[in-house]
Amino acid sequence: MSDTPSADTADRQYRSKIAAVEPYGVDHIPDVERHGTARSQFSIWFAAGMNFPIMVLGFSAVSFGLSLTSAVSAIVAGSLIGAVVMGVLSQMGARLGVPQQIQARGPLGFFGNFIPVAYINIFAGIGWAAVTIILGAQALHELAPGIPFWLSALVLVSIQLVVAVFGYNMIHFLQKILSFVLFFGFVLITVVSIVNSDTLGFDADTSAPFYIGGVGGWITVAGFFMSFLIAWWPFASDYSRYLPDDDKTATRAGLYTLAGNFLTLSWLGIAGALLGASAVTGEEPIGALARLTGSWAPVALIVVMLSSFSQNFLNVYGGAISVQTLRIPVSRRTAVVVICVLAYVISLWAGEGFEAKFKNFLFLGAYLIAPFGAALLLDYFVGGRKDKTRIEELYDETRIVNWGFAAWVVGVVASIPFWNLSFYKGWVTVHHPEWGDLTYIVGFAVAAVVYMLTYMLPGLRRGTKSTTTQKASVTS
Repeated sequence: MSDTPSADTADRQYRSKIAAVEPYGVDHIPDVERHGTARSQFSIWFAAGMNFPIMVLGFSAVSFGLSLTSAVSAIVAGSLIGAVVMGVLSQMGARLGVPQQIQARGPLGFFGNFIPVAYINIFAGIGWAAVTIILGAQALHELAPGIPFWLSALVLVSIQLVVAVFGYNMIHFLQKILSFVLFFGFVLITVVSIVNSDTLGFDADTSAPFYIGGVGGWITVAGFFMSFLIAWWPFASDYSRYLPDDDKTATRAGLYTLAGNFLTLSWLGIAGALLGASAVTGEEPIGALARLTGSWAPVALIVVMLSSFSQNFLNVYGGAISVQTLRIPVSRRTAVVVICVLAYVISLWAGEGFEAKFKNFLFLGAYLIAPFGAALLLDYFVGGRKDKTRIEELYDETRIVNWGFAAWVVGVVASIPFWNLSFYKGWVTVHHPEWGDLTYIVGFAVAAVVYMLTYMLPGLRRGTKSTTTQKASVTS
């Protein structure tokens, strides 16, 4: 195994083999290896979105004092915005054939990309894996109290590790199956929970614990759902980069990705909002699920446990790609093992008081990713990254830092006064809570402006690219 990925990758005859370990790391996928259909993007993201934490986010609408109508419109708006961007990013993967984080080397530079990848993407991959392990292990422990949490978590993470090692084709195959299983499972959870709920409709409530006004509450709740998908932005292309490179496939991949994400978030978010008035303050999510589903609780808990797989196949795989993007000289399978071990350790620490930690993790990651997404999108549509003859630039180590890195940094810094976390609240949040959480909008907009002002300027370069380095590749 060599140290550096390649833009000119050899044919390793992976094709559509399901039981074969994926031989590619962060390399460009050659045309001969392109396979699959655009519909695969629906099943992979639909299954990934079938998760109980989305219902937990929906609960929040009541605590912000929104009416049911306002809550539904906020959930739909936030989900749609995030899903549209996901669709575009998925389309980029089908056209360029490289992971999303490798694409980010375009606007940020080869080494300028390291800080966002190291802090955001690896942080996100490990953190999201831990979040999902916690919920799955809690569900398994609730089903079988004699199995301790640490053992439940270990069993789940071990299965997720094996699938992530096999990689792209295995993940797509299992997500297709899980999309059907989880669909029927969450239909049951939704129907039974609503039937067992004491209160479904609710009006605006100015005495709600987090009431900040109708507009501010609406913006904040919409931001919750947008942030859930923003966390996926750095990974969207990873699951479309093997698709055939043609306009029709790329366009459909984007639409299927949009649909898969939007349907799950809006459905489960609205279901959560309907149940929000029945939620008990301080109740753990799994406890709330067991109470709301009553005699169907064992089935509901099995569904939640299975949903941990649909999320974590992607989390662990994406985290491993992040490790390789940093040029850490390990194979993808080794990176998968490291990600799983770290996620398991974190899950043991974060199991208590899960909901508060989950929201802090979700929002902080999204705050940092939104400006990253602005630079990535503008580089593709404005900076000429659509040109496939420029793919080689993404593997050029002489492009140390580009101005997209400055756009990301300035976007993040400009958004800090708007941050709204339990351990830190920015100046605007403290003095104007009625504005709601505008962090994502400010970070994205400022980064976009800085990118547009600087993208034509030359970046920092060094030396002459080595032919040997350019031809090297990272394998699985």
